[in-house]
Amino acid sequence: MKAFFHRVKKLSKLVSFILLVVITFVYAMFQGGFVSWFLFFSFLPFALFSLLILLYPLTDFKVVRTLNQEKYKAGDRLIGTITLKRTIPFPLPYLLVEEVLPSNLLFSQQTKSAKRILFPWFTNKITYQYALDRIPRGEHSLQAIRFKTGDFLGLMEKERMVELHDKFLVYPDYEEITYKQHENKFDQGSTSSNMRMVRDTSMTVGVREYQPGDRFSWIDWKATARRNDIMTKEFEQQQSHDVVLFVDRSQSTSFESAVSYTATLTKAVLKYGSQIGLVSIGEDRSIFPLRSGEEQFSQIYYHLAKIQPDSKLSFAKVLEMEIGKFQPTVTFLFLTGKLGKETVESLEKLSQRHIHLQVMLTKDEGARVTKEENIYIELLKRRNIIVKVIYAGRATETISEVS
Repeated sequence: MKAFFHRVKKLSKLVSFILLVVITFVYAMFQGGFVSWFLFFSFLPFALFSLLILLYPLTDFKVVRTLNQEKYKAGDRLIGTITLKRTIPFPLPYLLVEEVLPSNLLFSQQTKSAKRILFPWFTNKITYQYALDRIPRGEHSLQAIRFKTGDFLGLMEKERMVELHDKFLVYPDYEEITYKQHENKFDQGSTSSNMRMVRDTSMTVGVREYQPGDRFSWIDWKATARRNDIMTKEFEQQQSHDVVLFVDRSQSTSFESAVSYTATLTKAVLKYGSQIGLVSIGEDRSIFPLRSGEEQFSQIYYHLAKIQPDSKLSFAKVLEMEIGKFQPTVTFLFLTGKLGKETVESLEKLSQRHIHLQVMLTKDEGARVTKEENIYIELLKRRNIIVKVIYAGRATETISEVS
């Protein structure tokens, strides 16, 4: 229907142009005199130029789009450069160029507009830039560039849409925090310590970046020389300390904060040297088994860039379905933007199995915890479940696991 009205509009402009030429000519023929013929001959150059605009092929334009980066983080600035080249130096009085933005980028702040009017005249190469500030996380696709031109009087207009596909991912932003393990189980009695887990130094399983507390004898000098950074040997762990993250993919105003903090925790736990897994259930079912290393972070980080709040199941149902697939000795961290009755009831049931549970309630900057959520937080604390409220952009420098 839209294409039909577009054709009707073009046809009506053409008919109006022809009628205007005919009317001025007929007026000059029948009226006679200097004034009537002066009007006709004064209008004739504009009419001829409009006719040339009609004949000028917009397919002569070759369009190229370039982006300032290959990878983006949420909140980054996207700068797009549009270049148009042509071979016929026809004088164009104006050229309206527009990057056709998808709906998920349409409301980004534009410090340099994606729609620009230019005055090329005889110029064969035209370049302009647009800038989108604070682009949102997700998978985005730029599909087409539209440009439009016409004559001086607006009698004739021509428009062309050039399909130009560019896909890019905007990854969630994350903060650098330190993850510490608090041990409280020893052979005799119980206490609290910031010491790392005991490692079997006879079994080297890999290398990682040096962290405060690592022994001098653990340094791998060959790996240090190769990477130009201090690397320590990774030993087989005698005592398991694995972390599994559950991210709530139901609709929530603080969903983006939850995704961002999931990336923050993933980076922190892996940097500490522990294994981490992720459970993410929405329209797709994504389970990342317990692993360590940079490859695990890359896979989870890529997944977090694409996920949307599209779960048809409640977070409580996801917990009940998936938590039994992991060993009860691991630490479970639940990241959600809201606390509801059903979720709290599920967590209370899980606490009876003496599972190490911790809830991260994420909130956008300026948002507040509701009265109902405060009541639920107190209920969970009575069950020895740690609940922490995390505000966007204000993540704590240190996050501690509580056994």
